[in-house]
Amino acid sequence: MLLVDAHLDLAMNALNWDRDLNLSVSEIRKREKEMTQKGRGCNTCSLPELRRAEVGLSVVTVISRTRHTGSTSSGAATQEISCAHARGQLGYYQVLEEQGKVAMIADVDTLDTHVQSWLTGEENERLGFILSMEGADPVVCPDQIHTWWADGLRVLSLSHYGLSAYAHGHDMEGGLRGEAKALLREMASAGMILDVTHLSDQSFWEALDNFPGELLASHSNCRALVNDPRQLSDAQLKALIERGAVVGTALDAWMLKPGWVRGVTQPEGLTLKGVTDQIDHVCQLAGNCLHAGIGSDLDGGYGTEQTPSDLDTIADLQRVAGLLRDRGYGEDNIATVMHGNWIRHFRQAWI
Repeated sequence: MLLVDAHLDLAMNALNWDRDLNLSVSEIRKREKEMTQKGRGCNTCSLPELRRAEVGLSVVTVISRTRHTGSTSSGAATQEISCAHARGQLGYYQVLEEQGKVAMIADVDTLDTHVQSWLTGEENERLGFILSMEGADPVVCPDQIHTWWADGLRVLSLSHYGLSAYAHGHDMEGGLRGEAKALLREMASAGMILDVTHLSDQSFWEALDNFPGELLASHSNCRALVNDPRQLSDAQLKALIERGAVVGTALDAWMLKPGWVRGVTQPEGLTLKGVTDQIDHVCQLAGNCLHAGIGSDLDGGYGTEQTPSDLDTIADLQRVAGLLRDRGYGEDNIATVMHGNWIRHFRQAWI
């Protein structure tokens, strides 16, 4: 079944970790076998594995935080440096596109053509990608939104961990910062989608109040199931549902299992059923299946040491369809969760 994954940090893996995504997962693991950094030697993603997983379309990121006084997170010294790092990551995707390995999807026509080719079996080689920026520090000033839009950026989140120039992240308390409201106005005028993932609660509500455009939560789980500020509360989920957003379930284990301690807790006992628990919770809140999807965040700084125990590679996401079937979900609703919601959402945003 065609799978749409709303969050993959492919360029970060390639540039920050010097990881060759042209290789198979097993070959990458062999190359990293002696490395001790978290996530090394236990990766789940590569371009061949994405094809095997039938991930025909993904939201892929550029990401580079800037250091801000009082922040809990590290980053580049200035936003200009963050911008340059992010443009380097964009350049990685552009090289892959020149080689015919990926295809940028930035409007309805390219979206429809690409999806149809996957659904009919005419295309199963190129990964269609929608460009996203995780944390807005690489946008040096609000007017630069239009330059990034011209370069293909279609989704933007305001913060990652800690502070950004524009908002507090989920691990801090506080609201929008600096020129955030002007940034949101420029995003809306360009047609850019706001990703609310990683926002602090106050920043979340202020962003919704100041942004009239389309929303999504690319890789966010439910606080009712795992109580942590990184997750979305039921009130937040209902607000997103009312605005027509889609919420992508992430595979990071600590977001799926209550009490998980990163670096200590082991994956045993956590299975992909935890993913369907998250999906089902969103569907129950909505009263339908139109707002749940997958935003795996696989290889987002971790590997199988921090994923469900029955996941070896991203191809195992295909098992989610069967698990939803076991819960009583019909075939149409399963397809809607696996790919239909994200495709519909981007079509509506770009019409």
